[in-house]
Amino acid sequence: MTASADDYVPGTVHLVDLQGTVQARHAGGGKDDIVLVPPPSDNPDDPLNWSPRRKQLALFCQCVYILAIGYASAAIYSVIVPISEATSLSVGDLNAGTGYMFLAFGWGCLFWQPIAQQYGKRPVYLLGLLTTTGIMMWAPYTTTNGQWIANKILQGFFGAPIESLCEISISDVYFTHERGTYMGVYALFLTGSNFVAPLCSGFINYGQNWQWVLYWCAIFNGVAFIICFFLMEETNFHRKPLLGIEPDAQGTEDEATDSRVTDSGDPEKQPTVQNSVSPTTSTPYTRKTYWQKLGLIRKEDLKKKNQLKSMFIRPLLFLSLPGVSFAGFMYGAIVCYFNVLNGTTSLILSSPPYNFPSSMVGLSYVACLIGVFLGSYYSGILGDKLVIWKARRNNGVMEPEHRLWLYCALVVLIPGGFLIWGVGAAHKVHWFGLVFAMGMLAGSISIGCQVPCAYCIDSYKDISGDAMVTVILIRNTMSFAVSYGITPWVTNMGYQNAFLVGAFVSMAQILVFLIFIKWGRSMRKGTATRYKRYVMELEADGLKH
Repeated sequence: MTASADDYVPGTVHLVDLQGTVQARHAGGGKDDIVLVPPPSDNPDDPLNWSPRRKQLALFCQCVYILAIGYASAAIYSVIVPISEATSLSVGDLNAGTGYMFLAFGWGCLFWQPIAQQYGKRPVYLLGLLTTTGIMMWAPYTTTNGQWIANKILQGFFGAPIESLCEISISDVYFTHERGTYMGVYALFLTGSNFVAPLCSGFINYGQNWQWVLYWCAIFNGVAFIICFFLMEETNFHRKPLLGIEPDAQGTEDEATDSRVTDSGDPEKQPTVQNSVSPTTSTPYTRKTYWQKLGLIRKEDLKKKNQLKSMFIRPLLFLSLPGVSFAGFMYGAIVCYFNVLNGTTSLILSSPPYNFPSSMVGLSYVACLIGVFLGSYYSGILGDKLVIWKARRNNGVMEPEHRLWLYCALVVLIPGGFLIWGVGAAHKVHWFGLVFAMGMLAGSISIGCQVPCAYCIDSYKDISGDAMVTVILIRNTMSFAVSYGITPWVTNMGYQNAFLVGAFVSMAQILVFLIFIKWGRSMRKGTATRYKRYVMELEADGLKH
């Protein structure tokens, strides 16, 4: 039985083999009924086939990269006031520069993502670390507003791969049933680096000075470059697209079988699927040597037809996919809340009645780190368990919307955190209340980073490289607008009114997930024709990873 065009829904996959009838490769280690999606090839250099040690090394390098770039992007949050006092830059100028940096983080993806897909992710990561090292060495000398903005724009542009490329590198290596866990690790290091940086910066400023806050960023990026140069592998690998809900490594759209499930969860048909395991008589492959793995540009990538022009345009076209725009909006709102917190932390805790020195402002970020760990565990490990549990209850079929139920926690945490933080500051509550609110918001931010990225990739895996650029463009454009207006917003409205508005706006924004819980599947089904066309374009260009 073959799947008709009317039955096909992007992102709907048979994840749990309840009856033992799916003839495809399954996970081991006590998860024998979990189907491996996407199906791995028989090539030992396929990242999905890497040994656990090789995958862990790839994840380690990703974490080193994220930590270095992320640390540099947030290092000044706890020392904004000291920098302003020592230079001609106002607090508003510093926050505005951060806004320009986030804007460049987003729009820079439009340049780096195509380069990475065409010529490799490894050289893009290494170039980002090397250039960020130089940019952070220059940063202490940018004492005028124009220089500061130029520095932040360049930092955002060269650091942009942290925003959309890392998620794709993780999806290159890990399967659907474990992707949430490792996306949780990504969220942990992305948000964790943004919170550990102010903690360290406060003490660096106290023991040395604010210039050394920026010098240490350069040192960290330089060390990260050396580590990644010798240990990071390329994860680009050309594989067949998955255009049916059943995994079929050999099949095309016409060969993919379907066990379509209705919106109510009732199966309409449950056919036996074809085996996705390649025959043992397949072409032998030669494993790469260590030095071959260190190559910056692979010969096969240079032989590809240059498709950069279409790749620059394609992410803009994906704005028409409701799931992608939704993911960008939800992610963007979360980062706006992150910017609001970081843009007001030094301002509130350095002022009466708290009068925290920069070292203590930095120390308050310990609460954020605790929140990030808890949030990453919730959205990562527990999130994968939720997805598998929901798939079992849905006749073994996973819908990407299953992961959106994780937003339930944010309905309480973000509005509650804003009320405690802003209203508490207005009424001069004990500092512990404000620090507790920081932990609530930080945990929420790590959840809010992971869930929309995972939803986008789950929904449109075969075009996720470009789709994530669209998500980040939306996210960082929203972030720029908020960063630019944080200081006048809080100053003009006052802490209480500003954060009351923020609490109710955030609650309304988070509840949007219920729309996609209800109608997300039908929206994805409505995009099936366009999605298959985009996938075929990528396949024809040799860019399907």
